[in-house]
Amino acid sequence: MRLNREEAWLRLHEPWDLLIIGGGITGAGLLEEATRQGFRAVLLEQRDFAWGTSSRSGKMVHGGLRYLRQGQVRTTWHSVREREYLLRAFPGLIRPMGFLMPLYRDDPIGRAAMAVGLWIYDRFAGRPNHRYLSREALLTLAPHLRTEGLQGGYRYGDALTDDARLVLRLILNAVRRGAAALNYVRVEGFLQSRSGAVEGVMARDQISGREIEVRARAVVNATGAWADALRGKLRRPPRLRLLRGSHLLIPGWRLPLAQGVIFLHPRDHRPLYALPWEGMTLVGTTDVDHHQDLEAEPTIQPEELDYLLLALQRAFPHLDLSAPDVTATFSGIRAVIGTGRQPPSREPRDHAVWWEEGILTVTGGKLTTFRVMARDALRALRRRLPTPSPRPVESVKPEIREAAQAMAESFDPALWLRLTSRYDPELLPAFLQAPPEEQERIPRTDLRWAELRWIITHEAVVHLDDLLLRRTRLGFQLPDGALPFLERYGPRLRAMLGWDEERWAQEVERYRQIWRSAYQPPM
Repeated sequence: MRLNREEAWLRLHEPWDLLIIGGGITGAGLLEEATRQGFRAVLLEQRDFAWGTSSRSGKMVHGGLRYLRQGQVRTTWHSVREREYLLRAFPGLIRPMGFLMPLYRDDPIGRAAMAVGLWIYDRFAGRPNHRYLSREALLTLAPHLRTEGLQGGYRYGDALTDDARLVLRLILNAVRRGAAALNYVRVEGFLQSRSGAVEGVMARDQISGREIEVRARAVVNATGAWADALRGKLRRPPRLRLLRGSHLLIPGWRLPLAQGVIFLHPRDHRPLYALPWEGMTLVGTTDVDHHQDLEAEPTIQPEELDYLLLALQRAFPHLDLSAPDVTATFSGIRAVIGTGRQPPSREPRDHAVWWEEGILTVTGGKLTTFRVMARDALRALRRRLPTPSPRPVESVKPEIREAAQAMAESFDPALWLRLTSRYDPELLPAFLQAPPEEQERIPRTDLRWAELRWIITHEAVVHLDDLLLRRTRLGFQLPDGALPFLERYGPRLRAMLGWDEERWAQEVERYRQIWRSAYQPPM
């Protein structure tokens, strides 16, 4: 299955049941669920798929213990149940991860309270998934933890994912069932009936400048943090509070962890985490009001860097971590429906669905609960949508089945799981036929050159940052944002992308500016 922008553009004239605006996890989840139920659906994204918050999350598919503490029981219940489903539905792409929660003598949360919370967590999951560890056992698993006042702790289970790959997987699933999805297509305005009801949109291709009218029985605003901006085209007042969550990436050798660690910030006692991800250690997250321009990439502020480093230095004092150890940062924007009167971390994370001017807005929520959001949206759309067409039985092509069997028998199990979980099944025979040099790893990563070629030719890569920051994570995994990698392997990459020298130079400079402004740690 290929995401072909030109073919998808030519299909925009078709009559659609559902037009989804927004290509993050909310829009992708709705697209996948709508096509699964038999509706004809199309998705438009003004930037790249997962460009916004859905490539800049904390990477956790989790229930959210802190939401339980705050009384958001419904959010936690949905999240835990969805985590359990997603672990079964996307093995490899969503994988189990153990988390350690050390308990100290001066902690505001005691062992008994934590035991109750974890017991409820396990009841929601329908299986036991935590145990208490002695001080010695905890230090065996995480020897760099602060020892002063340490009494013991808990180990419990949650899950991790590559959020951007999850978004793309959902979109590919939907396209395989007949959906259309385009990145870099911006909604410029709404098409309205005489009564003012929205019947479609006027859209513009950000690459070519061409415009088109796209009509559908129902239109959904699934743009997340950008929902109010889109609603503004209908002169609707803002409803969202935007919160920024910033993260640090530290080399795995500098902060070595075999599983995640939850620790409290010494200043405000907010729970933070450090976890192993793609060969690095990911640390997060802040929770502050976001007032930056939404047209620009969100960026960490120096005070956020200091805040996270202070917590790391308290949690792992013997490692002497400091700003030079941080190799990359990223920031995502959460949209919450709140009064603005509570501290950011206490705002509810429940999603909201509402109608106005004939358009349905769905926003808020969490990465983990994208299916719950999609189903709630489709229930709200029921009167607008026709009776869905019977969905054809999905079958696997014989050559794909044979390739999967051959790889399962002869390839490293970790590689087999990686390829089958992250990509369209049609990759498998292509990978088997790739020359030996393309089956080699790109240095310092698990990514193969054959994967890179497949991504470039099948996954609607328009710009270099699409490739390095979302389709892959080379921009985070390799030194200096992968800029030395681009210099060394430029001719090889340029040939894969089909760009001439002028286009290549423009894209490298564009990527350099994006990296320096939004992902390089502040000096």
